Amino acid sequence: MKKGPIREWFDALLFAVIAASLIRWATFEAFTIPTPSMEKTLLVGDFLFVNKLNYGPRTPLTPLQVPLTHQKIWGTDIPSYLDWIKLPTFRLPGFGEIERNDVVVFNYPNDLDKPIDLKTYYVKRCVGLPGDTLSIDNGSLIINAENLSVPEGLQKRYFIQTDKTINERVFRRYDIWEFTKVTGGYYINTKKENAEAIGNESFVRDITLYKMDKSLTSERIFPDKENYPWNTDYYGPLLVPYKGLEIDINKETISKFGSTILNYENIENVKVEGQNLLINNEIVSKYIFKQDYYFMMGDNRHNSEDSRFWGFVPYDHILGEASFIWFSYNYQEDNLFKAIRWDRFLNVIK
Repeated sequence: MKKGPIREWFDALLFAVIAASLIRWATFEAFTIPTPSMEKTLLVGDFLFVNKLNYGPRTPLTPLQVPLTHQKIWGTDIPSYLDWIKLPTFRLPGFGEIERNDVVVFNYPNDLDKPIDLKTYYVKRCVGLPGDTLSIDNGSLIINAENLSVPEGLQKRYFIQTDKTINERVFRRYDIWEFTKVTGGYYINTKKENAEAIGNESFVRDITLYKMDKSLTSERIFPDKENYPWNTDYYGPLLVPYKGLEIDINKETISKFGSTILNYENIENVKVEGQNLLINNEIVSKYIFKQDYYFMMGDNRHNSEDSRFWGFVPYDHILGEASFIWFSYNYQEDNLFKAIRWDRFLNVIK
């Protein structure tokens, strides 16, 4: 029996949706960068592809979902999924493993009210692997007692001392897009070479790298500011948990790892009461971790919402590796032609 045009159109659309969903799930998925936390490696307005084959595609936890959506139906606030059914999730074999300095896309762990695969997407650089001991000393990142190599696009905050008002066009000339006027000058977020270049201008009296004082404690810091008075430039040391790590349960380990065990180890009937860990209403003296964890940081070190504030990224939250930029658009640029960042087309993410 010959199909009518409506049936043929419907069959073609159904095939396209199924094919696109399979490709998106198992191989590559497109993302855009909405915040400056990874500048200058990734810029606001970069459109990138995430490679899921490298680490292995993750099977969906929540199957009752509108195809090709994430949390909401396009252009609405209507949830795109139902959590009536949740399937066991596992990862298919990949071509590689997560390595230090990989730029990784993952589900934001602290979206605790959503299924894992429908949590908000974040992109950061993996600086701490399972089993690493991580610390930050005077802004320098130290892994296992060795300074970690600095990514090419790393940004930090600088203070420009000047009595002049600096025009926005001057900042753009030096590829500086984040700046805040304060008494005595400006705070800028940029690469070292850009800061040094604008520092040579006659209207700049001095330029210094911003660093938090060691005695200051960030209002929001992981694990918690009461027991660990750390900040973004002085942090740790902190062990990144790994699968099979056995810890004694005491005040220190509960403070460091209690929320991780409670929220991400997928244990039924688990509670933290004071310095005690209870599983099935029984106090346990030791705990063995069930999966690997990672420590993520943005390349815009003084303007990044990352593991320093909300903790470790569990292995089952990892989506894939940021692979390459296929399009880039500067929303702050008025000229449409200039707004397209032609030099970023098809750039491989280092």
